[in-house]
Amino acid sequence: MIKINDLEEMKIFGSILTKYLSAGDVILLDGDLGAGKTTLTQFIGKTLGVKRNINSPTFNIIKSYNGSNLKLHHLDCYRLENSDEDLGFDEYFEDQAIIIIEWSQFIAEYLPASSLTIDIKTISDSARAIELKASGKHYVDIKEAVLSELSTD
Repeated sequence: MIKINDLEEMKIFGSILTKYLSAGDVILLDGDLGAGKTTLTQFIGKTLGVKRNINSPTFNIIKSYNGSNLKLHHLDCYRLENSDEDLGFDEYFEDQAIIIIEWSQFIAEYLPASSLTIDIKTISDSARAIELKASGKHYVDIKEAVLSELSTD
């Protein structure tokens, strides 16, 4: 469990995580409303060099951004609960971009077999607890690298 005490620590976590991400990586963000999923996505985007403002794509479901070297696809699947609509998710998973998905449980049948899940739990107004869950060797390596770097700070 990673304890995040404030926005600055969330920013640091996002920048450390981003160092280990590469094209095609799929990040699943779990957590209650207001836990910080979009905030973490904003920090990842800034680290990638995204200049545009990243906000929740709740009504668009998918927003894409260009970073310095990589694209970022941000999906918010909250509105897809109880929907069986395929919005062409395969195209995004096959794109050479980093894919971040909020509320991924609502599109579970479309998700790739391997991914990194980041579960964000609210502790207080500013503090969060983060748990990383890796599926697949590539994501286990990312998880271990992030945890190792955080433990040396």
